[in-house]
This record gives sequence, structure tokens and C-alpha cells, in this order.
Amino acid sequence: MRGAALKLGQMLSIQDESFVSPQVQKIFERVRQAADFMPAKQMRKVLTSELGENWTEHVNDFEEKPFAAASIGQVHRATLKDGRIVAIKIQYPGIADSIDADINNLTSLLNRFNIFPRGLFADKAIEVARKELRAECDYLLEAVYSKRFAQLLEGDPVFQVPQVIDELTTSRVLTTEYMNGLVLDDCISLPQNVRNWIGEQLLRLCLKELFVFHVMQTDPNWSNFLYNPQTGKIVLLDFGASREYDKSFVDTYIRLIHASAEHDEETILKLSKDLGFLTGYETKVLQQAHVNAVSILGEAFASEENFDFSQQSTTKRISHLIPVMLEHRLSPPPEESYSLHRKMSGCFLLCSKLKAVVNCRPLFYEIWNNYQFSDTNPSD
Repeated sequence: MRGAALKLGQMLSIQDESFVSPQVQKIFERVRQAADFMPAKQMRKVLTSELGENWTEHVNDFEEKPFAAASIGQVHRATLKDGRIVAIKIQYPGIADSIDADINNLTSLLNRFNIFPRGLFADKAIEVARKELRAECDYLLEAVYSKRFAQLLEGDPVFQVPQVIDELTTSRVLTTEYMNGLVLDDCISLPQNVRNWIGEQLLRLCLKELFVFHVMQTDPNWSNFLYNPQTGKIVLLDFGASREYDKSFVDTYIRLIHASAEHDEETILKLSKDLGFLTGYETKVLQQAHVNAVSILGEAFASEENFDFSQQSTTKRISHLIPVMLEHRLSPPPEESYSLHRKMSGCFLLCSKLKAVVNCRPLFYEIWNNYQFSDTNPSD
């Protein structure tokens, strides 16, 4: 059930004690850690089943011990006949076929603890998690998104996307070029100016994904980013959690961020109703709590000065508003928000752990000032 546990943990923000008890967090942690690496015999059976009996003809050397693990698979290093070093991600057998059963079983377990507040609308979150996990189990779809991001970021001076090796890729096996670099949790000891730069680039990418590309890799896990000190590049990994956003949604959402940056509470309230965060029939208490939460999230873009992520208290202050919102909320948030807010809050958390100091406002306003709306009235 590890894949289901990781996905539900993402969707329900189980990493935060303000949502659930430490006991339930321990349940998720045990399930996440329960899956061991596949035995070599089983791993080779998967490779043969997916790539054919002659898959070794493409490979000079294959490391049977995986160097990394994901929620639904493990990753091995190999050297191709032409000398290229690659990373081969192999999906655990049966993961795709057991999604429904695993999520249902895990949900039943959590329901026993009665941890889901009414305003969490857990059924909606669980269905979104189920949909996302199905997509993440399709490595061919991930390969498509990987190639798309490589194209979108072609010529970018900072970001690199590993090349997909098509002849060694199927719906259950994904092979890409192997990239060197430090995972971001190994970057916390780097000089302050380097950490500031990494944080700035991650924020730039996050904004560009949503407001320019309209497609986003929504998993902000530390291990999905590598910083290479030799090249000065940031490598982007794992596009399984990528999704697209409709232009109409993005048009309204960028207005919401702009209203937040401009401290325009009236417009925040109106746009939140337009997006479906509010119905318009909520109590004044809930409406104000929601507006306050959006305003807090927009503080980084509102500040005319450098924003010190090591000193920010965004998570703590929003957590104080959560009980009010859960008690009074009348409808679930729009489906887009689950993945979008996971990425945005995760990006802020990465910057916080890096203790980055970033001038965020110009990053947003460069996009805002050049944004092309579908309609002709961007001030609404």
C-alpha cells in the first residue's frame, strides 16, 4: 500500500500535525516504509516482461542494487552499449492493478480513527488521489510529459530535463539519461548566495509552469530536483505527477495572486467564489479566514523587499485558520487546487528549508505584466 499511502499523504497534507494526530501520521509512515526493494529475480522478470528477452542487448552494465526508490518503483543505474549512463525506473509488480483496493483499504483504516473533519471533504480528496495515482502508474504518460518539459525549457539557462530513452521505456519501465547533482536536502550547507539562487529559480519555475506553460510537475519532493555545482544547472526529475490547467482557470488564478499581492481583499473574495473555493453562502467568519489565508500565501509577492523564507511563518499562521475553515466550509475546493497548492506550498517549504532570501515580487510581476488573458478585462 506504499503508493496509496504516499499519495493520500500528499492529498490530505498528512505531513502537518495541525490536520491529524501523531498516531495517524505513524500509520502513514509505517505503510510508506513497508515496501522493500524487489528481489533481483523479480526485478529482472519485470524487465524481461516489459522490454523483451533481448533487453540486455542494449546494456553493457546493469547495477542490480537500486540507487533510489519511489512510491511505486525503484531506480537502477545502467550503462548502454553506446556508453551513455542511464537511470532505469522499474514499477513494482501489481501496483497499477491494486490502486483501488489499496486506497479503499487505507481509507477504511483511517476512517476507524475518525480523523476526517467534515470540512475536509475527504471523499473528494481521495477520488482525486485515486485519479492521480492511476496517471502516475503510466510511465509512457510520464515520458510524454518529460519530453514536453524538455521542449518547453529548451534554451533555459538553468533547468535541464533528462532525455528519455524510448527503446527502453514502456508503461511500467522508464529509462532516462542519468544526471549528476546534489538533491536539495544536501544543499542546505551551501553558501547563502547559492541557496538564495536555487530558491529564486524554483519559484521562477513554479510560476512559469502555471502561468506560462499551463502545465505543472506537481510533486515538490526534495529528490525531484538536483543541483549540479559544476555546471550551475538544476536538473528536473520525475514527471509522473504532471498535469495541465485550463486557460480559464489560470486566467482567474493569476488575478487571485495579483489581488493577494496588492492586499485587495474584496477582489480576493470575488475571485475565490469564481474559482469555486467559496459558494458565497458561507459565514462571514469563514469568508474572512479564507481571505486571510490567501493574503498570507501572497505575502512573498506583496513584499517590496527581499523575502526571508527562514523567518516566514506562513504554515504556522495558516494552520491557525484551518480549524475555522474546516468547521464552516460548505463545499470542497476545485479539483485543480489539490495538485496546484501541493506544488506551491511545497516550493515555499523548499525555500524555507534552504533558508533562501528571495526578491519574489519581481518574479511574479514579470509574468503578470506580460500575461495574455483570454478575455479583454484583466482587472475583474
